[in-house]
Amino acid sequence: MALFELTLILLLTAVALTALSRRLEVPYPSLLALAGVAIAFVPGAPMIEIDPELALALFIAPVLLDAAYDTLLRDLKRYRLSLLLLALGAVVFTTVVVAFVGWKMAGLPIAAAIALGAIVAPPDAVAASAVLGQFKVPHRITAILQGESLLNDATALLIYRLAVSAALGSIMLSNAIPVILLSTIGSLIAGYLLGRLSLLTLTRIEDAASSTVVQFAGTFGVWILADKLGLSAIITIVVYAITIARRAPRRMSARRRVSTYSVWESAVFVLNVLAFVLMGLQARSIVGRLSGEGQGEAFLFAATVLVVVIVARLVWV
Repeated sequence: MALFELTLILLLTAVALTALSRRLEVPYPSLLALAGVAIAFVPGAPMIEIDPELALALFIAPVLLDAAYDTLLRDLKRYRLSLLLLALGAVVFTTVVVAFVGWKMAGLPIAAAIALGAIVAPPDAVAASAVLGQFKVPHRITAILQGESLLNDATALLIYRLAVSAALGSIMLSNAIPVILLSTIGSLIAGYLLGRLSLLTLTRIEDAASSTVVQFAGTFGVWILADKLGLSAIITIVVYAITIARRAPRRMSARRRVSTYSVWESAVFVLNVLAFVLMGLQARSIVGRLSGEGQGEAFLFAATVLVVVIVARLVWV
């Protein structure tokens, strides 16, 4: 019961912080994460840890599908070079720079340093959208940054998993290219086929509530299936969403679309809120794992990595 009560408090607090972020004109994910850190160090605050695989499926899959659904395929084609240079080039460049710093400064093994670089390389999509919403930004910049946010996590997650596999000795980094190509091509095909299958199912459901439930179940199902098959779940979900978005308006009634959009908007907001607050709540357990003598070095290294990521991004752009 305590966890349920805490969840309600977190949601109400998040709504208040979101309103405050609009007044202060700052991205609400930043305030939510800081609030989570503050709550984590309150005496008696519960220790909440979520399985990483569950967190990816629960928090990334619906948010990614919602963003991809609103992305125009025309924009992806028009700005494909810029998207490629950011979603692939910027992530790889940042990963390499951070890995070098981790190897030189902290003495990390190469595979571990690459994994660290992949973790911090992709910029957050929600924070970018929150910042862009406060200014009159040209459509080209908005389209490129939103398109990048759909794919940069896929690049980073793939690099991360290859680095972890290399650290465990189950794959050599020199043999990673065939794995990447197979995963990418397979994800594109799987996303398209699963999107068409989902359309066939949804067009046969007349009840709006049932249709929405099937959409959520389908989203999580596509993510889990892609992950089980060794594909890129992110690329699969993006292609899946774009496939549905191009054809659903002609096959679904307006009543069902309005109901679905309303539910998805609220659900994505709740998931974003919980994700960033829970991210902040991990602070106490992370600090607790550090030894007393090594805390200063760890914080210095973290600050260095933060600066390196920002500078690397600016240099690349």
